Order: sequence, then C-alpha cells, then structure tokens
Amino acid sequence: MNRPAEDFLSALNSRSQDIFRRLVERYLDTGMPVGSRDLSRMLQVELSPASVRNVMADLEDLGLIAAPHTSAGRAPTQQGLRFFVDSMLEVGAVDESERSQIARQMEGPASRGQVEDLLTEASALLSGLSHGAGVVIASKADMVLRHIDFVRLDATRAMAVLVGEDGQVENRIMELPPGFTASALQQASNYLANYVVGRTLTEARKVLGERRAEQRAELDELTQKLVDAGIATLVEQKGNVAPTVIVRGRANLINDTMASDELARMRQLFDELESKDGLLELLGDAERAQGVRIFIGSENKLFSLSGSSVILSPYKDANDKVVGVLGVIGPTRLNYARIVPVVDYTAHVISAMMSRKR
Repeated sequence: MNRPAEDFLSALNSRSQDIFRRLVERYLDTGMPVGSRDLSRMLQVELSPASVRNVMADLEDLGLIAAPHTSAGRAPTQQGLRFFVDSMLEVGAVDESERSQIARQMEGPASRGQVEDLLTEASALLSGLSHGAGVVIASKADMVLRHIDFVRLDATRAMAVLVGEDGQVENRIMELPPGFTASALQQASNYLANYVVGRTLTEARKVLGERRAEQRAELDELTQKLVDAGIATLVEQKGNVAPTVIVRGRANLINDTMASDELARMRQLFDELESKDGLLELLGDAERAQGVRIFIGSENKLFSLSGSSVILSPYKDANDKVVGVLGVIGPTRLNYARIVPVVDYTAHVISAMMSRKR
C-alpha cells in the first residue's frame, strides 16, 4: 500500500528531495536506471558520487527507488513514481503547436456530426501525441428517439424497438403485465409515440410523469401499467448497457524486445478492455473525480496486470454530465509533465464539441 506523500516529505531533506527529483526526471527521459556519478554531475550544489550514493541508499530504504535486475543504477519504484507525481510534478500548459494540432485534427469528425467519429479521432490523436495507446471509454448514449414500437413475443414478454434520429436501432426485451392484450399493446405504442419523438427515454419518462392525471383519463389500467413499467424498464436497461471502448495505437505498447511475460500481460490488458470488465466502475469513478487522474502500475485493477501507467480525464455532454473518459495508456516512464495537460485539454475540447451537438 502506498504511503502518503507527506510521510516522504517529512523524511527527506531538501538535498534528498532534489536528488530524488533529478533521478526520476532522468529516468522518465531516458528509461534507463540512473547512477550516482551521473546524478552528481546534474546537481547545482557540488556533491561527490559517494555522498550521492549515501542519499540513494536512504531513498532505497524508503522504497522510493530500487535497482532493476543487476544494474548499478537506480530507478523509481511504483511508490516512488506516485510520490513524484503527487508532490513534485510540474505541469505546464499545452504548447501552441499541440493546441493547433488538436483543433485541426478534431475539425473533420466534428463537421461530420457523428459522436463516435469524434471519439475515435480523439483516441488516435492522443496516441499520436503520446506515442502510447489512446483510449476512450464512453457510456452508451441515451439516444434521441424518432420512433418506438412494441412487438409481442409471447404471453409475458414484448420487444421494444427503438429507432434513433441518427438511424440507430436498438431492441430491448421487457415483461408484460398479466392479462395484457394485443390491442392494449398497440394503444401503448401509439400513446408513447406522441411523447418520445425528439426526446431521450429519460426525457420522455419525465414528461410522462408530469402527465399522470391526463394518462388516467386517456388510458385503461393495463395500458397505463405498460407505459409506466415499459419506460422505467427501458431506462434501467440503458443504464446497464456496457460502455463503448475505442483504443488506437496498440502497436506503440508492443515491441520485439518485450519479454514473453510482458507481452502476455499487455495482450491481457487489451482483452480486458474489449470484454469491458471493470469499465463501468471506472466511469463511475470519473463522475466523482475532478480533472485528470493518474494510475500507476497496480493502482487500478483494470490496468494492474500490464504494469502500465494510465492518464485519464472525464469529458461531458451538453448537460454538463460526465459521459466518458479519455486518455493515454503507456509505460510507467511516461512524460507525465507533457501528457497530463494534453489529456486535460483534449477532454475540454471534446466536451465543448459535445455541447454544440445538442
């Protein structure tokens, strides 16, 4: 379990913190363990390699750095990277050239008007900017309906056929109240058709709730039950639909020098993303979070086996509701200072574009 950053800050003097920060920055830049001789040359205050080694020994005792394999140098541990990210990471603004690239690359899908095109391009964009894998996890859209109809399957079940304004068709199964007739099913279909057009299921449910008194006068008891139970069931089923996952740049995370166990872990990560295990929990976490989240190594169970770092930021729809997360998957030695603001800025751009699609 990771210790709080405050524990390490109180245990390290300014010289130790400086040596640790420079070691991590060099490691993130090169991906190679850092030796005491290299560190002594980087320090502004003259310090011998022997003195640096003493500090490094203290950092190792605290669990912040370790010697990978048989290397003479040291690299930050997962706990060390978490401490660095929480206490020492200096995040700047996205530079102008990257802002321009993001705006230029997103203009195409924005003009086509399809949300999935927009999200796919965002995933590809983040992959290109980070040299990792770009990922978008989106909750299933509550589509605006053009038509709804009920088709009876047997005595106790019907299939609701939902047609969206964008032409998307979804079929969902629902239970029928006991004793329901074919004419009542048709009456319910006709009645709902007046209220769902141009609305989402959630919006239609709200409008129908406001019209309870009128419904009692217009519908018999069984039809009223279907209208109430049907809309409630369809909204509930929508909430349980697995989210959409878009990943671009997988090849950036797989190379010929990988050991077989590393390769197997990375493939398992992609399999888990495709199977959507744990994604609803991640989306729920995004709704509660403020801004960018950084998961290092085993800190999130979805990504733990791959040993990756993941930088994610939520994006919102026109109603200011979190509807998904986007970000970057990469090795733990990601350039956090550069990628964190890129992910954050891209999420804001996507949110603004989603607002205009209302």
